Amino acid sequence: MKKSLSRLLTILLLTSLVLSIPAQADVVQVAVAANFTAPLKEIAAAFEKASGHQVQLSPGATGMLYAQIKNGAPFQVFLSADSETPEKMEQEKLTVSGSRFTYATGTLVLWSPNAGLVDDKGTVLAHGNFSHIAIANPRLAPYGAAAMETLTKMNLATKLQDKLVQGANIAQTFQFVVSGNAELGFVALSQVMKDGNISRGSAWTVPGTMHAPIRQDAVLLQNGKDNNAAKALLKFLREPAAVAIIKAYGYQ
Repeated sequence: MKKSLSRLLTILLLTSLVLSIPAQADVVQVAVAANFTAPLKEIAAAFEKASGHQVQLSPGATGMLYAQIKNGAPFQVFLSADSETPEKMEQEKLTVSGSRFTYATGTLVLWSPNAGLVDDKGTVLAHGNFSHIAIANPRLAPYGAAAMETLTKMNLATKLQDKLVQGANIAQTFQFVVSGNAELGFVALSQVMKDGNISRGSAWTVPGTMHAPIRQDAVLLQNGKDNNAAKALLKFLREPAAVAIIKAYGYQ
């Protein structure tokens, strides 16, 4: 009798210990468009604190990240700088069906760290005295494609061709301008906005009518279909805490 009671107590104790152990946290590897790196770092910190999961970020140009995913890169979530690439990946069966959604709409700005260089209508492009203007590679980066659309619409693409300096992605493009390798450049508003205002220098916010909308889609990749952290992060992106961070960086 005593042995049976002792065995029962032991079983109850072990059961209690097992139930008290928290569920194992997962790690999610995220391929993220370079323009969204800063806001995603803040979102990831809030997500990790709330969920216990861990987030590992790999920023880059959308086209480059797409090529890596097609070649077997072990990402579970992809945050693109456009909607076309995730849609194409859906057709190629690289994503989990029904997981794609728009997490942000980006804004293109012509920016210079020099106060007064860029006017609020962008006329500096036609009349300004500058040697180089930076854009992201339009074949790989949607913000670069939007920049070229803008220059074409202004009938300046040919005139400025010799002054263009191309970055591999929007992050490198921004660095070209910050370092002075180009006096001005087309960058993402999120890169120069702080507390709802342009942090420094001078800028022209390019009207949305000058280029196709920069609709940025998120998607769950096939590698992430069984990853709890991946699914939870995509859900968190649509919650008020994440949406507030996204808007604070100038996304619509």
